[in-house]
Amino acid sequence: MKFIVSRDVLYRNLSAISGVMSSNNSMPILDNVLVTIQGEKLKLTASDLESTMTAVIDLDNVEGEGSVAIPAKILIETLKLMPETPIVFVIDEENKVLKFQAANGEYDAPCFDGAEFPQVNEIENPSSFDIDALVLQRAISKTMFATGTDELRPNMMGVLCELSSEYVTFVATDAHKLVRYRNTKVKTDDFASFILPKKPISHLKGILSGVNGSVHVEYSQETNHICFSFDNMVLYSALKEGKYPNYEAVIPQENPNTFVVSKDEFLKSIRRVGIYSNQSTFQVRVSLSEEKTNITAEDMDYSNKAAEDITGIYTGEAMNIGFNSKFLREMLENMDADQIRIEMSQPNRAALILPEEEFDENENLLMLIMPVMLNY
Repeated sequence: MKFIVSRDVLYRNLSAISGVMSSNNSMPILDNVLVTIQGEKLKLTASDLESTMTAVIDLDNVEGEGSVAIPAKILIETLKLMPETPIVFVIDEENKVLKFQAANGEYDAPCFDGAEFPQVNEIENPSSFDIDALVLQRAISKTMFATGTDELRPNMMGVLCELSSEYVTFVATDAHKLVRYRNTKVKTDDFASFILPKKPISHLKGILSGVNGSVHVEYSQETNHICFSFDNMVLYSALKEGKYPNYEAVIPQENPNTFVVSKDEFLKSIRRVGIYSNQSTFQVRVSLSEEKTNITAEDMDYSNKAAEDITGIYTGEAMNIGFNSKFLREMLENMDADQIRIEMSQPNRAALILPEEEFDENENLLMLIMPVMLNY
């Protein structure tokens, strides 16, 4: 096989698909990228068995057809250090040698039989929907930070996606915090619910920031697989197994106490005061009344203490409530709104953090944080 391809095009596509690869593969062949020539198209495939990503590049200059697996790391690192130039690839399938020439250089590397590379099983009789790339990217970025890390509860280590005739919902929780993102731009005739694994959607989030248009999504709850298609790329992934917790049950409906405050001012205060909190609990106390709001933290072991007053509008009965400042900071950092509204009922009940104005009229973002018991 012989083909010529632009360095920039090849490097961009290899970099995109290589994100699904693992650094500790159980199968050595997965350290490689599968290169397939068919007609005048170059197909690149990377995989870690759980997820597989492909990219198709149109070629003008090609001889022969076939597929080989080539070392991903050495090729990507070489391309990274090259300027834009046409690269001539010659693959000797019989002797398993890859040669490529660019500008004044010539490089040789081993290659392997493409038949050894695991094949993607196409999703049979899939259900499908289309979602704007920006909406999907925002849905992932707004929820993924709240996913769990406890391997004893693997179903919480992913992001729940629910489809309905009214909206699409994405949910993540680790039992300490919960985020629910909804968007009415995406609707389906049939209700569906599945759990997206964290690694492939994290990679997807990074790629989608540069994608215009929509993403075509196909899924099958029978085979437990999902497929995202956009531009010249396709990402296949297994879905996480198990039943997601009933997240609606933990969202409090009656919250008579509300605090409206500047997101940036509140975040800066939590960051500063949080420095003085106990470094195992990260506890901060928020004292709320209609006269003033005070944020304090104390670490008795090291005699650290901090207190700040913050300006906001509080409506309700005076109360003291404790939060993990690390969790609270994460949630505020993922809010776009200039003003936020914190809704509470009692100091021992979950608090809701909501944007005072939504980023988009089709969006609905809700964040929930569990309080911590105050010990001072």
